[in-house]
Amino acid sequence: MLSRLDRWFHITARGSTIPREVIAGLTVFGAMAYIVAVNPAILSAAGLDRHDMVMTTIAGAVAGTLLMALWARLPIALAPAMSSNVLFAQVVVQQAHVSPRTAFTVVLFSGLCFTALSLSQIRQRIIRGFPPSIVLGIQIALGAFIARIGLMTGGIAVPSPEGLTFGSLSNPSVLLSMAGVVLSAILVVLRVPAGLLLAILAITIVGLFIHTPSGPITHLPAQLLDWPHYPTNLFLPFDFHEYFSHLGLLVPITLYFLLSDFFDATATMMSVAHRAGLDGTVEKPALDHRAFGSDGAASIIGASLGTCTVSAYVESLAGVEAGGRTGLSALVVAVLFALSSVFWPLITAIPAIATAPVLILVGLNMLGSLSRVAETPAEAIPPLMMLLIAGVTGNFMLSLSCGLLIYTALAIATRQFQRLTPIVLGLDAAFVFYMVLQAHMGA
Repeated sequence: MLSRLDRWFHITARGSTIPREVIAGLTVFGAMAYIVAVNPAILSAAGLDRHDMVMTTIAGAVAGTLLMALWARLPIALAPAMSSNVLFAQVVVQQAHVSPRTAFTVVLFSGLCFTALSLSQIRQRIIRGFPPSIVLGIQIALGAFIARIGLMTGGIAVPSPEGLTFGSLSNPSVLLSMAGVVLSAILVVLRVPAGLLLAILAITIVGLFIHTPSGPITHLPAQLLDWPHYPTNLFLPFDFHEYFSHLGLLVPITLYFLLSDFFDATATMMSVAHRAGLDGTVEKPALDHRAFGSDGAASIIGASLGTCTVSAYVESLAGVEAGGRTGLSALVVAVLFALSSVFWPLITAIPAIATAPVLILVGLNMLGSLSRVAETPAEAIPPLMMLLIAGVTGNFMLSLSCGLLIYTALAIATRQFQRLTPIVLGLDAAFVFYMVLQAHMGA
């Protein structure tokens, strides 16, 4: 059995071991288990039952991650996307005033276009067409983005009229979060096996004994188990009649979903593959039609199961940092999501600040790529601008758009027209269109 797993997932060939892949899967799940509670809370604003959304969230995560694990065999976990769920509830349902079933139809058509692009050669050409400085910018911008999420989740950085400010040191949650960063850093430096996972567990346990005005940081649920029941009324929850009746309104929103998810997921998968040392070759890239097809098909499956767009999760990088290199770690994540359909009350007891230090450490590790920033301004400015925008605004798509447009402007200013390939110009047009749509929808 173990030898079959090794051969199927190429574990030894990628310099990993089965225990290391299992630990990586546990770490990824620990870092993204919050989606089981957060996604239903957001989608409930669209008038959907929260418990039903728990089950569809889990179903979408299991289906998407299994596809990536067993077909593409990559250490990438998928789940309903945080950006997509907010767009679904606030923009499509609340602002556009259409029914949730029509909103699911928007997600379906976006996913169909997504999959068509993924199974064609277009997506691979786009990846190969990204200039090296933009590829570097994606790495460091995602690092800043992840670290920012960790800082805000842990309360170390909090919103203020001036932007972000340091959290209050009189708040025990902030102190525990900072202690978690120190603990995680020590475990990483000492190369302790499963160090990031141990940090999550340690903070969760300590949180039971540290109280805030609202009670202990770690809240134990009233019940440990909740027998699953999939809401069959949300299987294939589409309303094509209303969609085509509001075509002028919903087509731009569908395109916005498509562009946002396509480039966000593509950048995430590029970063995970690169950090895992799975870049492959031009003739045989690690991110091939199977990887893109898994990611695209997950969007269709998610809509069909009654949840928003299912996409690659940036928290997969936590598993790569823990040693994950193959689809076995993703398989472990899928199994854990399946188990969470029974144990989800206990799993959601993991406080957000328990995963915050892990995200901060992962982000800092990715920022190590700053050493590869070129010395020439024309090559250095685009990735550094991407880093700045992602870190300050928390909008990765906007940072990618600005980085590529600045790259184009500098190429024109320096008359290096050979850098303006058809792919670059096409991406420029797509990102300008994306920014126009974003401004129009106020997203």
